[in-house]
Amino acid sequence: MAYRYILFYKPYDVLTQFTDNSSETKRSTLKDYIPIPNIYAVGRLDRDSEGLLLLTDDGQMQHRLSDPKFAHPRTYWVQVERIPDASAISALQTGVTIQDYRTRSAKVQLLLEEPPLPPREPPIRFRKNVPTAWLEMTLTEGRNRQVRRMTAAVGFPTLRLVRCAIGHLRLEGLKPGEWRELSQADLRF
Repeated sequence: MAYRYILFYKPYDVLTQFTDNSSETKRSTLKDYIPIPNIYAVGRLDRDSEGLLLLTDDGQMQHRLSDPKFAHPRTYWVQVERIPDASAISALQTGVTIQDYRTRSAKVQLLLEEPPLPPREPPIRFRKNVPTAWLEMTLTEGRNRQVRRMTAAVGFPTLRLVRCAIGHLRLEGLKPGEWRELSQADLRF
């Protein structure tokens, strides 16, 4: 049996699942974009996050990429409120306490310019008197809403969150809502 591996650029306000069992109004799901049965997301992106999502029917690969003990890197572009100072960046790099848990160390850098992203629909809230900045953060764990909780813990709330890489797989070449099948050469994890 040949496994399928799909790279998808998840837009904002899309659930990382194929069905929506909520009693709320109809919400957008992966089924609205990907017409392939029996594949599942490797990890999650919150409804209010965007970016790279890997889907597969290969259970072993899904386990290897999802289990924190394998420490596969995931990189995010994070727009935060205000300009983080050196002590905030250092705290994010060494790990912060969120809830009852201390995060692993992470690679974090302040980006000098905005990453090449399409505008978000709807746009983030804009406040004329509050500047924003972009961080690039690479984590080797993925707890629920972890990046948002980390930036909030150091005093710089997240406004926009885009996963731009999973290991060596990058977002480039895809637009929000687009997907492509991966080749065997792409699968060198």
